[in-house]
Amino acid sequence: MIEGIQAGKKISAGRQEHAQARCWVLLIIFLMMIGAGACRSGSGQTVQRLRLATTTSTYNSGLLDSLLPDFEKRENIQVQVLSVGTGQALALGEGGEVDLVLVHAREREDEFVARGFGVDRRDLMWNDFVILGPPDDPAGVDGSVDAAAALARILEQGSAFVSRGDDSGTHIRELQLWKAAGIDPHGAPGYLEAGQGMGNCLTIADEKQAYLLADRGTFLAFAEHIDLKVLVAGDPRLKNSYGIIMVNPERHPHVASDPAGRLMDYLTSAAGQRQIAAFTVNGEQLFYPVAGTPAGDGL
Repeated sequence: MIEGIQAGKKISAGRQEHAQARCWVLLIIFLMMIGAGACRSGSGQTVQRLRLATTTSTYNSGLLDSLLPDFEKRENIQVQVLSVGTGQALALGEGGEVDLVLVHAREREDEFVARGFGVDRRDLMWNDFVILGPPDDPAGVDGSVDAAAALARILEQGSAFVSRGDDSGTHIRELQLWKAAGIDPHGAPGYLEAGQGMGNCLTIADEKQAYLLADRGTFLAFAEHIDLKVLVAGDPRLKNSYGIIMVNPERHPHVASDPAGRLMDYLTSAAGQRQIAAFTVNGEQLFYPVAGTPAGDGL
């Protein structure tokens, strides 16, 4: 679908699909707003509804499918999950279209709170970013512990690199690494901006045998279906920290602050943190809980 696109330009099909995705997001939000509030379950109990905007990396990993059902059943809260990039999740929070955001771009999160759109930000968990590439590694970056230098070499060798290009947390981190390398990749041969989520970008990179930056959790969830391998890992700049933030109910009075607070309390409780730690794919732990631990623990 994307063959023949000139290097350095956004993939036209990707732009079209991204635009379509935005339309779906607006439709989903509209339907969520219609169903927001409380309803009656079949047993006659009141069920509260909570809108959570989270990253595609969190959603694609399957973590929420593991975490939410027990919470929903015990608390009589239905969590409606909207999977978008970090930038879009924060934008939805700014507009009061969701009650909680779970994202991974600390500077943007702090700005979101400082501008009065969010309250009670809490550290939740971390995993790490990795640079993936084809098994034959034509750029020769396998084993590098300097992520910025590895990206520079990929570009210098003229190898294909797929960028999220969607203002997600992964895309934000990628741009930080390019900046650390002193390189503007836009317009370079082989640099393709997909404008899509993590799962779709993994598929595109696999089809093109290209390199890309991915969160380890989504990679592990997709590993059985793609040929890409982890080539660069372990650089402290690849640590990927997640935070959860309530949308400010003083700015948006309709925010479901009580169920939002209860979900935050659960996820950062000892029980919730144990469940995050216990979540594995093919025997590998995907996320590491950090609530209540000193900042900087881990990678």
